[in-house]
Amino acid sequence: MKKFINDPADVVAQSLRGLAAAHPELRVEVEEGYIVRAGAPQPGKVALVSGGGSGHEPLHGGFVGPGMLDAACPGEVFTSPVPDQILAATKAADGGAGVVHIVKNYTGDVMNFQLAGELAGEEGISVETVLVDDDVAVEDSTWTAGRRGTGATLLVEKITGARAEEGGKLGEVAALGREVNAASGSFAYALTAVTTPAAGRPGFDLPADEIEAGVGIHGEPGRRREKWRPAKELVRSALDAILTAKSFSGPVIVLVNGLGATPLIELYLIYGEVAAHLEERGVTIARQLVGNYVTSLDMAGMSVTLCQATDEMIRLWDAPVRTPGLRWGA
Repeated sequence: MKKFINDPADVVAQSLRGLAAAHPELRVEVEEGYIVRAGAPQPGKVALVSGGGSGHEPLHGGFVGPGMLDAACPGEVFTSPVPDQILAATKAADGGAGVVHIVKNYTGDVMNFQLAGELAGEEGISVETVLVDDDVAVEDSTWTAGRRGTGATLLVEKITGARAEEGGKLGEVAALGREVNAASGSFAYALTAVTTPAAGRPGFDLPADEIEAGVGIHGEPGRRREKWRPAKELVRSALDAILTAKSFSGPVIVLVNGLGATPLIELYLIYGEVAAHLEERGVTIARQLVGNYVTSLDMAGMSVTLCQATDEMIRLWDAPVRTPGLRWGA
């Protein structure tokens, strides 16, 4: 293993200190384990809090800021944040209008956010939960009951973040997040395995001429092992899986996401194939985003996410956002 680290045990804490130095608009509480906007809480605003294991950057800490999250809880690498972290972040973000927890469907995340929400409720904080389970590859997986939460997490955080920013109420913001999740589907391919700093070696064996179809963002097994094929065929297979599982007619928001070690030259090539295939299927693309946003450390791979978007979702997608990992508009 060759990585830019000092000690595997200190990777997350030292990364958080670097994030704090690079982004003074954030308040990074390394010991308590959360990231919050420097000006939080914002009185009267519904707060959005998310989190999960580290290793998926910029998800989630890189999406804290105006137009998206109010706070995020990074666990250790590929490890859920603990309830105390989530509770501390919830209290730091709460401006009196309630808090929405955006939770990827992984067993540890679900359990710990649920407990933190109950503890917050005992302290008088109203909490609603949005569960993200957009991955159409498998029904159940190594770490989940039901479908995994992957690329649609970004869409949920962006669209609900915009609605909360303009004054949406707690129940309304949470309902919108559930609507975005229900309208979304994702599928991923891995070309290489992921290497966690603590393990120091690839998490699974993937021969040079094989790929993992439907891989999870922690390197969990997908639907099957396949022989490598040209990008056009892989994109068609991924989209067929999404379009079979969910009904899409357009317009859609498309996310072509790298899993950490896939260069943009390949991601843009993939997007070109996505656009061509959707045009053949009569699906109109309203908005698109290409890049490394929901990653898996150093895994070479990609995921495609489609969201059947309403006019309101598109309007909120276009709203200004200013975070370390995503920014546009005023």
